[in-house]
Amino acid sequence: MLKIGCHLSSSKGFLAMGKEALSINANTFQFFTRNPRGGAAKELDLDDVKKYIEFAKTNNFTNIVAHAPYTMNPCAKDESIRTFTKTMFQDDINRLEHIPQSYYNFHPGSHVMQGVEVGIKYIVKLLNDTLFKDMQTTVLLETMSGKGSEVGRNFEELKTIIDGTILNEKLGVCLDTCHVNDAGYDIVNNLEGVLEEFDKIIGLNKLKAIHLNDTMNPFASHKDRHQKIGEGHIGLEAITKIINNKYLKELPFILETPNDLDGYKQEIKILRENFLN
Repeated sequence: MLKIGCHLSSSKGFLAMGKEALSINANTFQFFTRNPRGGAAKELDLDDVKKYIEFAKTNNFTNIVAHAPYTMNPCAKDESIRTFTKTMFQDDINRLEHIPQSYYNFHPGSHVMQGVEVGIKYIVKLLNDTLFKDMQTTVLLETMSGKGSEVGRNFEELKTIIDGTILNEKLGVCLDTCHVNDAGYDIVNNLEGVLEEFDKIIGLNKLKAIHLNDTMNPFASHKDRHQKIGEGHIGLEAITKIINNKYLKELPFILETPNDLDGYKQEIKILRENFLN
């Protein structure tokens, strides 16, 4: 069965998100852990969490994906921003521990002209200060498009972060189809080659989730503008190959396309129709 969902608002709680996902024939979803442009997180309702866990079991939901806020920058030049990031990161992980087998996805950050090596050093420090042996949550490094001074623009940078992290068994990767296309990985014409390269550098065992997005940008543009499925430079044919690829088809796919709930429902319908069980 295709494991697919979309990004939902967490304002109404986990059970409400689960029901909303089910209403559009999704069996997973993604949500921001807190205001994506701020630092505040609403109080965790443990009764709501308990009800969601039962709901998820009943409806065969797969791993859900929590997305860190955009205000986090683990490799910022400003120490106060790095400290702020660490506080949010630790709090998010502690909250997610109440939902078994969750994924916590974050953008590795921007080194702000300090250089990639310095940026990676700060990211590794955050992970080594935050991850703990008994945690159930898996932290996902997201593949980035390479705009500005982003870290994570290629598989080698992600591999360096993973290798520097002591508890790297707690780490995985979320591959964003828009981002990797824009970064210069040809998933349209050479998906198998890209996955072979990923396996050689990082290992496909580390690939845990897919952000399934089309892109407004041509190949290797190093930008980041998501497009609706089938309406961008990747196209439905290539996306259909992605969801049916033998190495990817069992992973959770999260739509981050510019859509409302009805739009996501239609995209999920199209993708389910094109999925070969």
